[in-house]
Amino acid sequence: MEDNTTVAVPNAPARETDVLVIGGGPAGAAAGYWLARAGHRVTIVEKKSFPREKTCGDGLTPRAVKQITDMGLAGSLERFHRYEGLRATAHGKALELQWPSHSVYPQHGYVVRRRELDQMVALNAESAGAELLQGHEANQPILERGLLRGAVVTDKETHSTFELRAQYVIVADGANSRFGRSLGTSRAKQMPYGTAIRTYWESPRHAEPWIESALDVKDRNGNSMPGYGWIFPVGDGTINIGVGLLSTFRDFKSVNTTQLLDAYAHMVADDWGIDPDNPTQRATSGRIPMGGSVGPKVGPTYIVVGDAAGSVNPFNGEGIDYAYETARMAAEVIGEAIATGNAAALLRYQTLIDDEYGQYFKVARLFARIIGRPALMRELSRVGMQSRTLMEWVLRIMANLLREDEKGPAEVAYRAAAQIARAFPNA
Repeated sequence: MEDNTTVAVPNAPARETDVLVIGGGPAGAAAGYWLARAGHRVTIVEKKSFPREKTCGDGLTPRAVKQITDMGLAGSLERFHRYEGLRATAHGKALELQWPSHSVYPQHGYVVRRRELDQMVALNAESAGAELLQGHEANQPILERGLLRGAVVTDKETHSTFELRAQYVIVADGANSRFGRSLGTSRAKQMPYGTAIRTYWESPRHAEPWIESALDVKDRNGNSMPGYGWIFPVGDGTINIGVGLLSTFRDFKSVNTTQLLDAYAHMVADDWGIDPDNPTQRATSGRIPMGGSVGPKVGPTYIVVGDAAGSVNPFNGEGIDYAYETARMAAEVIGEAIATGNAAALLRYQTLIDDEYGQYFKVARLFARIIGRPALMRELSRVGMQSRTLMEWVLRIMANLLREDEKGPAEVAYRAAAQIARAFPNA
């Protein structure tokens, strides 16, 4: 950011808040909830109006369920489809794996369409006292003496523009994070990223108690791909079907994801009773920065959270739980900064991120590099599907449900992988 720069709009009315949250998705809404609950004035600016679509598998893992429960929404979750674990499929085999037990996280998840989930969490933040400005876009940062002091906001319906000034700003505008880039954030090019595409089909198996992940996705020519396919029963007559790929695959940029989804839908059509040529709506896709690959995450008066910070698990592409968690951390340190009058408290956010995810994301990034080779991915999945015990360990590691209070086989295996990861400082 340039020094002594102020972006202002002539004659535009100015508004003030303690904390401006840019983006009303999982991270932004959660941050708004925790700050409002603590008694701070907080304004969430969301450029779309709820309900709105998002490219996502719609599956909430036990980590996400805990965060939503902590925000007082356990009862609201119960009206959605609950599932008990993961069915892994590959090489003609299937293993149904219950979510592992844990002292902190529940042993179940939910499938909730993002158009419903994000609206529910955003309105919950509003009920807690946050101001929620839907259909408003933060276009430009307001900079004074090199410090971020708010944003120029446009009401997309009336096209009127105003300044929204704040002591602190939380950047939560998603994977593309235009506002974050205006502050100088960028993705570390050497780190992996993913791409995903999904849509919905009507299916008689829409209320299955398992989400399904295919570890042997192939393109229309039968070539193995370094990613996975998913089928998440929504419980409303439909299933969410999608595929995700990693950038570590040599030919990643040449893959047509629309064709790959079509090939996968045809592959599972008979098992799931779908008409592969007639989804209920058009497919949506998007790129996903992973493994904490976006930075810097902290500035003198702002914090970057969720997908805008690349807070997505490279093991499985899960980002909702990490959006909620990073938002909660950000709200904690900003609350401390407001209470003490000391902006230096924001620096603790990076420490919290590193302590919680640093080593884990590094191991996951190395894993992403390894499975970028289709032949190796094929062999690893073949070996894994021979052993339920091994796959239960893998699920515990990939879902980040390792136990601190117990050293089981999965924890031992992970610690061995972490020791290997330390030998790769640039991973």
